[in-house]
Amino acid sequence: MQRKPKIAIVGRPNVGKSALFNRICGKKISIVDEAEGVTRDRIYGEAELFGTTIQVIDTGGIGPASLGPYQEQISAQAELAGREADVVIMVVDGVVGVTTFDEQVARHIQKLGKPVCVAVNKVDNLARMAGIELFRSLGFEKIIAVSALQGFQIAELLEEALALCPDIEEEAEPISSSIRVAIVGRANVGKSTLMNGILGEERCLVSPIAGTTRDSIDENFECDGVAYTLVDTAGIRRKRAENEAVDKFAAIRTEKAIESSDVCLLVVEATGGITTQEKRIARHIYEQGKGCIILLNKWDLVQGYRMEHCIQALRISIPFLSYAPIECISAATGRKLEKIFPLVKTVYEEGRKRISTGQLNRLMQKAIQKYHPPMLQGGRRLRLYYLTQVAATPPQFVLFVNDPELMVESYRKYLIAELRREYQFVGVPIIFSMRAREDKRTRIERRADPLPELGGSNVNEELFAIDEDDDEESFVLENGVLDDEESLLEADALT
Repeated sequence: MQRKPKIAIVGRPNVGKSALFNRICGKKISIVDEAEGVTRDRIYGEAELFGTTIQVIDTGGIGPASLGPYQEQISAQAELAGREADVVIMVVDGVVGVTTFDEQVARHIQKLGKPVCVAVNKVDNLARMAGIELFRSLGFEKIIAVSALQGFQIAELLEEALALCPDIEEEAEPISSSIRVAIVGRANVGKSTLMNGILGEERCLVSPIAGTTRDSIDENFECDGVAYTLVDTAGIRRKRAENEAVDKFAAIRTEKAIESSDVCLLVVEATGGITTQEKRIARHIYEQGKGCIILLNKWDLVQGYRMEHCIQALRISIPFLSYAPIECISAATGRKLEKIFPLVKTVYEEGRKRISTGQLNRLMQKAIQKYHPPMLQGGRRLRLYYLTQVAATPPQFVLFVNDPELMVESYRKYLIAELRREYQFVGVPIIFSMRAREDKRTRIERRADPLPELGGSNVNEELFAIDEDDDEESFVLENGVLDDEESLLEADALT
């Protein structure tokens, strides 16, 4: 198939590059703010123009090192984007006019030897159209007046840029789907260093200053024939530490990255232990039902502590993620990085595992034989009828009982532990719920009613048919397996 044309958007800081990028892509991908230097890494997006899909690269502002602590790295990332692209769009400010920084950026772009189209941004009215001729002093032929805010002449800009594209060579057919892996954690625990170490290149800015990464950065790559999409995220800060609007936007995007991921890599600094903020991130991963792997980073700096003691302390701190595997790594030295993606693949597959109703009920029989449900006050005992899996990603199970109120939390945890002991479900949460079975009179009355039509709004609620001659004893307790024909049909319908 033909490779997608790549267009890099470059320019000095605060000329509207990210606003133009979002306008071209048709959605808010890059964070936009009035402050300079918001964008720092390369941000990738896609757009469609006249039936052609193009890849667009947003970059940070190019400028001298005196502009800020990250400026040299930001300029290096912009240069990498320019070298990678087929065409470069240089964005300038139509209100301010030509500046010394614009001239420096133009000379920098000319060294790349790529076709260039100048986008004079912020031309929000016709009175500013005449001023675009001043930008011919930059030495480029193609100059288009645009307004990223109003969407003025965006299609014309892209048409000119595509006309400058050289012939695109053929490339191999891409893998249709990939496993999305979000790298999350608090600020300055080594998430970007980890991503760079995995990819083997300086894909993300890295510095000892907390909060270097702001946007969520996607990168596709392949490992052992499996396609992955790595998402480096901004470190989530405490609410009171979110001093800038940019920090709030970054936190929102990180939460969205977790929600759209298949597996989360929760990075924790081994030298500092887990903090309250990291517990909140871990809780969000758990509540979203995502697969999780915990990475104790910077293990090369740990002295005087045994690995098993650190892992045990971490388990105690976040007991709700007790199912998540833990690896002690060093992103800076490459320690155990090769173990991460075989483990990611395992967690991804475990989340999609399905167990048949027959297997589940044989497991329930063994569990009940080991420990019977406790007798509650008043002489009532919990009766377990059958267990069935109703969904995957994450695995969801429904246990049919005589009365869900009789289930005590300790016995519920015991049944989940038996599930994990038998079927593992490594790295993924298990959603385990109870549902009451209808009494005999209700089932007989409902059987006299016509069957619901297929395609009804809630067919599952109409499928609780169990043999009316049963004596209210549990199928699991009596038979060990679910052998009642109507109950099997009900369980299949739920799945």
